[in-house]
Amino acid sequence: MRSDGSEVPFLINVIEKWTVIEFTTPSLMDPIILERTAQALYHLIDVEDRRTIILDFSRVQYISSQAIGIVLTMNKKLGSLKRGKFVLCGVGEKLMQLIKITRLDRLLTIKSTQYEAVKTPLIL
Repeated sequence: MRSDGSEVPFLINVIEKWTVIEFTTPSLMDPIILERTAQALYHLIDVEDRRTIILDFSRVQYISSQAIGIVLTMNKKLGSLKRGKFVLCGVGEKLMQLIKITRLDRLLTIKSTQYEAVKTPLIL
């Protein structure tokens, strides 16, 4: 639960220099929850100035186009920042199919596990 009382479907951990966002739900489909999620994630970048972010989709099975839009916006925001780095991990088979169909696998950095994602080289 956030300070304003609204819930978001993720946990935040810091591992080494990375902010790791672990989604806690199998479905990222609800537009109202996704709007809160987007605001919370963008806040990490825009207000807290976190520049190295990993999104862990290990628990996610279903994802909407709105959620894909959030991922793309985060990729754009972090890509425009000096020393910004954005990695996805734990992407399941269904989600990976969607990413490949939309050719986002060419745009996004995707690692199998959170451990591999944390080992992604940072340009500092």
